[in-house]
Amino acid sequence: MANYVFIATSLDGYIADEQGGVDWLTSIPDPDDGSDYGWAEHIARIDAIVMGRHSFETVLGFGVWHYEKPVVVLSRSLREIPAEYAERASLTSGTPHEVVSELASRGFANLYIDGGDVIRQFLASGLIDEMTISVAPVLLGRGIPLFDGNVPLCGLELKSSVAYANGIVSNRYAVRQNYVSGK
Repeated sequence: MANYVFIATSLDGYIADEQGGVDWLTSIPDPDDGSDYGWAEHIARIDAIVMGRHSFETVLGFGVWHYEKPVVVLSRSLREIPAEYAERASLTSGTPHEVVSELASRGFANLYIDGGDVIRQFLASGLIDEMTISVAPVLLGRGIPLFDGNVPLCGLELKSSVAYANGIVSNRYAVRQNYVSGK
């Protein structure tokens, strides 16, 4: 059982602009080699996707559903999934430990954790095993950061780094949960 993060940030660490938009990502040309930045490999090893309400609403705004795996929306305020997505997504709430336990009971062992707030909650709970963070050659100046002052001290072990022709660099890290205690 493992929990994975797969996300892109601007060079200055933002995952979205101040309004929550991610249009800046489409301003970067696709790499010349047709790469998917590791997406296919990432999605093949997960059973379900856990994302926050804001990320879910952003995805709905794309007009195209990109996920073949079940999506679980972690929200305290959203009351129902829009009818056209009810077959593809479900709602849950609770602590990260409760969510992982609930999903494990449904047969979902390997989870893709998505959305800044949800990633930070799972990281603070010691429930992130690996993070792939792709850094885009864009400076936003302000926006929604991937990490904020509530991130716990933890060590990361670089597993791989891939630089693409368009300037995106994808770094894959194992999270060392016991970093603070020195283990």
